[in-house]
Amino acid sequence: MTTFQSLRQQVREHGRAGLAIAAILGAIVLVFAYVAGWLSPQRIAPNTLADALQQHDGLHEGFRRAHAKGICFTGHFDSNGQGAKLSKAAVFGNAPSAVFGRFSTGGGMPMAPDGRLVFHSMALNITAPNGEVWRTGMDDTPIFPVGTPQAFLDLQRDTAPGADGKPDPARVAAYLAAHPETRAFNQWLKDHPLPSSFANGTYYSINAFRFTGTDGASRFVRWSFLPDTPFAEIDKDKLAAMAPNFLFDDIVGRVAKAPLRWNLRITLAAPGDPTNDATREWPADRENVEVGTLTVDHIATEEDGPCRDINFDPLVLPPGIAGSDDPILATRSAVYSSSFRRRAAEGPHPSAQAAQGGRHE
Repeated sequence: MTTFQSLRQQVREHGRAGLAIAAILGAIVLVFAYVAGWLSPQRIAPNTLADALQQHDGLHEGFRRAHAKGICFTGHFDSNGQGAKLSKAAVFGNAPSAVFGRFSTGGGMPMAPDGRLVFHSMALNITAPNGEVWRTGMDDTPIFPVGTPQAFLDLQRDTAPGADGKPDPARVAAYLAAHPETRAFNQWLKDHPLPSSFANGTYYSINAFRFTGTDGASRFVRWSFLPDTPFAEIDKDKLAAMAPNFLFDDIVGRVAKAPLRWNLRITLAAPGDPTNDATREWPADRENVEVGTLTVDHIATEEDGPCRDINFDPLVLPPGIAGSDDPILATRSAVYSSSFRRRAAEGPHPSAQAAQGGRHE
């Protein structure tokens, strides 16, 4: 019995009140209209961006338009008390917070093999004891390939495969010539070692956020989850020969043996550090504060786990944590919502692990 087949077997074991309500509903509509771009023509509607993602990797009904291949996990976050000095969010209090999340690979093809030069991701839903929810979607790259919604749209369109299944080299070259930040991202992927497992990767918030403490003081931050698991890299020249689900089989096997842990590090911005550009790293000498430990102790397929029907919107934040002026943040939030509505209407489909049975072919 394969790892995933075994896993699935185990997992199955009217007046003023009316006017007030109308006003509230009106405000909500305005918020959604703003996010969707209806009130500002220069903004790109999320459906346009979702369409571009879908056209780039094809329509795969019932799946996310990005990070389509993934697996669920559950666990908990234990604060060490140091985060309470930076943010009033209850997650940094004394009691453990419940966690569920999702490991995934980049791209919109749910049956893609794991042996690709592509980033790995970890998304979290952290629920504090008082019910506050913090969601975050992170990659194992500290930078993003684009800095604006328009660049994101152009990237999808200009690198989309043509009738022959390959992107137009002239369009790709023209895009890269106009976007040095994307060239820098591609170079980062080539130059840096690729983690051999979801378990030994460091995951970054990429975008900047604002922490506010009980004293009212605010500061911009980024965060990262650093693994306890020793780092090991994949030989990139051998990626194509790897089993199609080797990353997912690996994480199932590891967690079955013992829980996995990551330490949450908050990095504080200094004056002048960019908070609105996810393509630029902050200097390495910035102050860091270790604030707690994430423990992952159970893995489940998307069919049986808690993560499939969740939108890991990075702007679902508790009091004490807020978004920054980074335009990519609002874009991610809106596109994730558009993708969620589409796949919910289409209905769920078997994940790669269920469809392929976790076979090592």
